[in-house]
Amino acid sequence: MRQHEQAVLFVKKALDDLLLLDEVLSSKKVSDDIFGFHAQQATEKFLKALLSEHALPFPRTHNLRLLMDLLSDAGVTLPADLADLDLLTPFGTLFRYEDITSNVRIDRNAVLQQIKALREFVEKQIA
Repeated sequence: MRQHEQAVLFVKKALDDLLLLDEVLSSKKVSDDIFGFHAQQATEKFLKALLSEHALPFPRTHNLRLLMDLLSDAGVTLPADLADLDLLTPFGTLFRYEDITSNVRIDRNAVLQQIKALREFVEKQIA
């Protein structure tokens, strides 16, 4: 698969997670760790879309900081208001499989707005 096609596929898959986040934003039935998991997944896929579009290799990883650093090292700078998206990494790994999430709280609205801003940034890069 060519880089651009891979980038478009990552965006498509990230949009599925983003749509789900919109649907469950205010749901009391969906825990913050599940919301956080899909937030992490959307973010990961958007970052991998950028990496693919710029033909930058990346390992199989859920580590958002690593993906962000790969972009930065290649001169692809994310907007400053997205600098802390890597805080979602534990939702895709540690919180997903360990029973330690009972005290985890996230600001769903703020996270969703950051991911939407990332989406806009990525779509401009890929267009």
